[in-house]
Amino acid sequence: KKRGHVVAMTGDGVNDAPALKSADIGVAMGITGTEVAKEASDMILSDDNFATIVSAVKEGRRIYDDIKKYLFYLLGCNISEILIPLFASFMGLPLPFTALQYLWINLTTDGLPAMALGIDPAEPDVMQRPPRDPRESIVTKRDALLFLTFLPLATTIAILLNFVEGLRVEPLTRARTRIFTLMIMIELLIAISFRSLKYSAFRVGIHKNKFLILAIISSLLMQLCILYVPIFHEPFKVTYPTVQDWVMGLISALMVFISVEIVKEVASRISQHKIV
Repeated sequence: KKRGHVVAMTGDGVNDAPALKSADIGVAMGITGTEVAKEASDMILSDDNFATIVSAVKEGRRIYDDIKKYLFYLLGCNISEILIPLFASFMGLPLPFTALQYLWINLTTDGLPAMALGIDPAEPDVMQRPPRDPRESIVTKRDALLFLTFLPLATTIAILLNFVEGLRVEPLTRARTRIFTLMIMIELLIAISFRSLKYSAFRVGIHKNKFLILAIISSLLMQLCILYVPIFHEPFKVTYPTVQDWVMGLISALMVFISVEIVKEVASRISQHKIV
């Protein structure tokens, strides 16, 4: 412990209590352990099986990873939603989104996918990683640059380029409809990217998180209702999207998604090279 290592201690007797208390993580036996040992420990093995410790470590790492995914996804999306009207005002453009559209974006794309990411299964290499430094911040420099800087900027650029192009040839309502749908598409695709903060989404896939698939499908269906049910057009200030709107939106969303994946993969390879 004096050398800076995280120390776990197992024990079951009264004589083990001081060591259990001094360790970073004291583990007592639930069946054969004394009450003194249990009170001095941080964790109790209810089945007295040491293999349970490995399972607990894996679950702890999964929970920590999912907290980061949930946090960075929400922060990245919300920073984008702040930058878009800010840059639009600097450029002398109308507000890209109405207040109700912002609320809808937060409900459909920030809510459901974020909750699904919060219960994401553990990544395949979760137990092959070296222990994390307990003094390390939850927001590392790499994460801040990639998810809190590059992602919001890429999203903002894609939205504003489509907005400017839409305003050039279309009324404000149609231009807003285009970027409203584009914003939904970007954030749903980015949710797939956030299945791993380290590896490319093409490597980890989406099939293992059924809740994320359900969240994305549900969000898309709700968005289609807003776009194609006339009663919602007036309050949301939207109209029927054209085929061109869908095509341009899909291309723009894929460009943001792929650019994030490329930067993430490059950052991962650089990090691995430094470790080696």
